[in-house]
Amino acid sequence: MGEAGWQHFEHGSDVGVRGFGPTRAAAFAEAARALTAAVAELDSVRPETPVEISCAAPDDERLLVAWLNAVVYEMATRAMLFARFEVAIADGRLTATAWGEPVDIARHQPAAEVKGATYTALSVRREANGGWIAECVVDV
Repeated sequence: MGEAGWQHFEHGSDVGVRGFGPTRAAAFAEAARALTAAVAELDSVRPETPVEISCAAPDDERLLVAWLNAVVYEMATRAMLFARFEVAIADGRLTATAWGEPVDIARHQPAAEVKGATYTALSVRREANGGWIAECVVDV
């Protein structure tokens, strides 16, 4: 699995976010892009301002929830949307840079507000082809 990407999956009134890529870090980065895409059209977000984000957890699944909730926190407190993520994961600790811009209601036309990542449909796994998938449902 050489390509990275993201997708949404249906889950009741909430939204599932799924990131996939050749590495665990790439899958986490793509899951965060899916999170942004649940709020606004991803292509409308300019990756202009870098923001450092870090979190830690005892396993990959809880690290994904902590990571997505850290992104939600930064989006809410900074009134920003993020389009690009560079993620590194080592020893249960995730460090990242997210690039984005302040929310522009007219241009971004936010469709939803993500309240947080949940443990519903939570999975971080390595596929038989060597690629990684990181997914969970987010509360909107």
